[in-house]
Formats: sequence, structure tokens, C-alpha cells
Amino acid sequence: MLKSKVGYSSLDDAKAAGKEAALMAKGSESETKLAYVYCSCAFDVKEVLHGVAEVLPTCSLVGNTSFTGVVTPGGYIGGDTPFVGIMTVGSEEMSVGTAIVEASDCAYSAGVKLAHDAMSAAGKDVAPKYFYMVASPKEEEDYLKGISSVIGRIPFFGGSAADNSIAGEWSLYEGETVISDGCAVAFVYDAPDMDNKFSDAYKETDDYGVITKVEGKRVLMEIDGKPACEKYMEWTGCSKEDVSGGNLLVTTITSPLGVKDRLGDLTAIRHPMNGNEDGSMNIGNNLAEKTCIIRMEATIDELISSVETTLQELLDGLDHKPSALHLVHCGGRRAGIGDRIGEVADIVAKVAGDIPYIMEFTFGEYGFVSDENNTCGGLMLSFTAL
Repeated sequence: MLKSKVGYSSLDDAKAAGKEAALMAKGSESETKLAYVYCSCAFDVKEVLHGVAEVLPTCSLVGNTSFTGVVTPGGYIGGDTPFVGIMTVGSEEMSVGTAIVEASDCAYSAGVKLAHDAMSAAGKDVAPKYFYMVASPKEEEDYLKGISSVIGRIPFFGGSAADNSIAGEWSLYEGETVISDGCAVAFVYDAPDMDNKFSDAYKETDDYGVITKVEGKRVLMEIDGKPACEKYMEWTGCSKEDVSGGNLLVTTITSPLGVKDRLGDLTAIRHPMNGNEDGSMNIGNNLAEKTCIIRMEATIDELISSVETTLQELLDGLDHKPSALHLVHCGGRRAGIGDRIGEVADIVAKVAGDIPYIMEFTFGEYGFVSDENNTCGGLMLSFTAL
């Protein structure tokens, strides 16, 4: 049976905060195999990890900085206060292999290396039961392709590292290794089942078009042959100022774009991040020409209520009570929710009850649908039952 504990701290000293959170999350050594660690980008992250490692010296560790805070059974921890949140999991039988790689010229090749390194760290030469991934918000899909080329379509979950102001101050880490650009994984073997609910939690509108031009993988140039910003203004009636520069990111929190998977089971949100002078949009995930893109909608009230709906759907789909909940919530959604984040914390506490849980806020979310089709998106919820 999987065991899990959660710890958290808002002490000012980075190492002391890591130690305090780790002491709360510490279980027996034989049943504490993996620690998911999330902290503030305002901290010296290496000092946080030094503190955690002093308390959990034999436990594998992986995680990242989280946008503005975390949600734990202690409520929302963060805001203007630096924070650390930790969830440990493990069982007598479970084994874990973690690995990290810095960004290189080829994210696919880096993903291949990650998979081999994680298997080696676990003392295995076979695919894991499932895996966790964290990356910098840039080449997530390519890391995933490389990993999958080695282990196949194994279910995964996780999210991209985040900072508090989209200034590139994020970190991701494995053990006590800290990087700002790259990817880390935790391969999990011989563990109880996991299940994931990956949801966009937006409503489709009747505004949709064909992506007719993409530059690179993440610059949306044209929809239906028109500049992307122009098409978006036509759909929404918003102003040019609304879609200019970083204003576009805020404008589209309640009305982003989405692409359906090949079976229509999932709409993966594509969050416009920046409006460019030529009318193009920088997008938070990869796009493909000659595919359909849809304008989505949700009010702030719906962004909040979708946390309850999604978490309850995850729990209702299980045949037994889970041992832990790992909850990935988009940082963009959290920014839109603003001062009402306490309502989200109250919802999670109500639905989760006495199940240990941690919620991080990311700049990209990862999950899978029923046919084990792993997907990366933005403005998403990826809720995992362990």
C-alpha cells in the first residue's frame, strides 16, 4: 500500500524552510521513496534542497519552483511569502529512478538520454509503470517524444517550472542538482496504480479556423489566412491594445485557444503568450499547420468551480480511495483567479478530505487520456490520484 505525507513551510530562511517542510513530510525510510518538492523562486533553491536532503537523505527528490505558492492541507501557502511544499510517497515494494538533463541543441536526444539515465538509476532495463516529468517551459513536447521513443506510451503527469513574473527565474531540480533550462523525470516501478484527469475545463465557442501558417513550432502567424491577432480581434471584439505584447496573455486567460486530439477526447489549450507587431502570437505549446484551432471560454467563477468538478470526476472514476493526490494547476489560471485563490484551497480541502495532497502552479501541464496518449498543454488542470 502506498504511503504519503505532506509538509510545508513559510520560514524566511531557505534551508530552514526546506528542513521544516521535509520533517512534516517524513515517513519511515522504507516507505519514503520519492519526494515532490515545490518552492518559491525567491529562495536560494539549492539551500532549500540542502535542507530537504538533510532530513530525507535516502529519498529521491524531484520538483520545481511554483508560480506564487502551493496548496496543501495547511491551505494556500505563498503570495508575498516564500514557501516550500513537499509530498512524499512510497511503499516497501516501490522503486524510483530519477534523472535530469540540461537543455541542448536537440531536446529529443536529451529525452532519450533522460529515459536511459532514469532506468539506470532505478536499476532497471524496462519501462516504468508511470513517470513524472518537469521541464522548463519551452520544449516539453520534444523531451516527451525522446522519452517515449525509449519506453513507449507510458502514462505520465507533471508540469513546467514557473516563476512569479514570467521572467525566466524558474528552476527545476533532481536530487540537489538545480537547472533553469532542461528536463527532469522520476520513473516509478512496482507501485500501486495511478490515474490522471487531464482537463481543459473551458467551453468551446463557435469561433474556429484552420491554422494556415506557423513559424517554428510556437509562433502562430495566421488563422484562415489572416494574421492571428486580427482573427482573434474579429472573434472577440477586443482591441488592438488587448492583443499587443504581454497584454495578450492576460486577455486570453478567460478566452484562450484550443486544439482537439485525434479522437476528440481532449482539447489541449494553447495559451497565447505575446502579441507581436506583425499580428502573430507566441503560443505556450507546439502547433501544426492545417489543423483546426478553437476559441475557448470560461469565467473566473468557472475557473474556480472547475477545480471541484475535475477533482470529483477523478475520484468518482476510481474503484477505491487513493493514497495521495498530486494536483497540477496552471499558473495562468491561478493569475486570473487572483485574490480568490483561497476559494480553490477550500474546495480542494473539502473534496480531498483526509487524502494527502499537494497542488503546484505551473507554466505548462502534462497528462494523459484513456488511450494513454500523453499530452502537453497550457491553462490546464492535471490531477493525479496515486
